[in-house]
Amino acid sequence: MARTIAGVDVLVTSPSRNFVTLKITTDDGVVGWGDATLNGRELAVAAYLQDHLASALVGRDADRIEDTWQYLYRGAYWRRGPVTMAAIAAVDLALWDIKGKALGVPVYQLLGGAVRDKLLCYTHATGWDVPELLDSVERKREQGYRAIRAQFGVPGLDKVYGVTRGGAAYEPAGRGGGPAEEVWETSAYLRHAPTVLAAVREHVGPELKLLHDAHHRLNPTEAARLARSLEQVDLFWLEDVIPAENQRLLRGVRAQTTVPLAIGEVFNSVWDADRLITERLIDYLRMAVVHGGGISHMRKILAFAELYQVKAGPHGPSDVSPVSMSASLHLCLATTNFGIHEFMGYDPLVGEVFRSSFRMSDGYLRPGDEPGLGVDVDEAAAARFPYVQAYLPVAREVDGTVKDW
Repeated sequence: MARTIAGVDVLVTSPSRNFVTLKITTDDGVVGWGDATLNGRELAVAAYLQDHLASALVGRDADRIEDTWQYLYRGAYWRRGPVTMAAIAAVDLALWDIKGKALGVPVYQLLGGAVRDKLLCYTHATGWDVPELLDSVERKREQGYRAIRAQFGVPGLDKVYGVTRGGAAYEPAGRGGGPAEEVWETSAYLRHAPTVLAAVREHVGPELKLLHDAHHRLNPTEAARLARSLEQVDLFWLEDVIPAENQRLLRGVRAQTTVPLAIGEVFNSVWDADRLITERLIDYLRMAVVHGGGISHMRKILAFAELYQVKAGPHGPSDVSPVSMSASLHLCLATTNFGIHEFMGYDPLVGEVFRSSFRMSDGYLRPGDEPGLGVDVDEAAAARFPYVQAYLPVAREVDGTVKDW
């Protein structure tokens, strides 16, 4: 007997930051949870789900996950884009959650079972100057992390992506009001970055996996210059060296360096990365499950990437909810070409709404063995934290020209 979708509800909650959560309930009472969070554009996805998808889902067979994915993607005519794909991902994750719960198994078992016991993760260390950064690195090492992304201030600039002054936790999305504006100077960054990262490598020795994010700020020539200057630092990866909309431009960077490159956290379909994969212009694909159309789409993308020895390095910031974090861990546990997973952790308030079974210890993440995705949502707690408008910043050059943030 088919299990059908009886109810579709959208929750927008803000326990320290905004999350969009989808609840799908079947006619026999099984509840599945999905994540549709798109930082700074949360209400657009919530409206897409509530006003366009909810009524189309009621009455559909909840067990037909792939058919539903195709129905939402190909059947709608208007395809791709972050809002659409985040909404589809939420439905997809909720249906995988239902399937696992109905069968009494964790989702990774439905994906072929585990191919590893645990997932290497990296976290962020930040410091405006070198001493402050080294202190931050040491705190992360004491917590057991074996891989750390290092971000730092730049002389002459007041604000820099990934770091705050005085050691406060970094949070890019400003709550209330419009987007903050930051001034950026590429030449100052290119002079400063090699010195700082070399100092970190000298401090930590050869074993720690060291990462750095340029955050789309460079053109191909600048990116090649930076990568070549970092050859001796032995980075685990250099992230988002250029905006990757024009995939061909990365050929010039790849030809100039053997530093591993990671790109893709703003991607939302296989078509964003096909050339990067087939020409192996990257080493790690950063696409997140919630922004890449869910488990159903991401598993195909990663299977495609495996043919070209490109590994998964999923985006895992605190602006994806524990629902999609758990989904990503389940997928990666069952994916051969997994490389590393980002994990920033969550504010304690998030744990009041999302009860998660995944755990981090000794630098590794492990999804739980509870049926489904292993995350439950406390709706009463969610209601205590209403949505607060928040925006990611906008960057400008010193002369006022808008720059990629």
